[in-house]
Amino acid sequence: MENKCAEMVYASSLVAEMSDEQKAVLAGLVTCRSLSDAEVLIREGEVSNELHVVVSGGLAVTRDTADGEWVVLHVLRSRDLAGELGFLDNQQHSATLRAMGPTQVFSLRRDRLEELINTQPMIVYLTMRAIIREVHGILRRMNVQYVELTNYISKQHGRY
Repeated sequence: MENKCAEMVYASSLVAEMSDEQKAVLAGLVTCRSLSDAEVLIREGEVSNELHVVVSGGLAVTRDTADGEWVVLHVLRSRDLAGELGFLDNQQHSATLRAMGPTQVFSLRRDRLEELINTQPMIVYLTMRAIIREVHGILRRMNVQYVELTNYISKQHGRY
């Protein structure tokens, strides 16, 4: 499984800017998991110090409803990061992540990454840069959606 896990890390966007040596160091820090359909990876309201990368399959971003059901807000696919905000700020997760069919992820604990600050600071920097790039992309997409929604609501004879 170790070789398979390393292959998962090498193929991820998390290590896109790293050398092979840096990738190998980071691969030694992660754990790989296989999730079954509907298995929960992150639960809403919990605090976690893990960053997850979807390798295959998908994760449904869900919120619980008042009647005990759940609704899908978004779907994360291969190469997407999950739990990145909790990894950065140690706050409660705002949604639950459930596997959509068989799903493989690898996970990196924040304390494991922080162990490299003195010995391999460039790996820490490049990992954090990849996380921020992902968060920035999400924010950019949300801004576009906000503008489109505002235009839809406020412009009666607009392009919508």
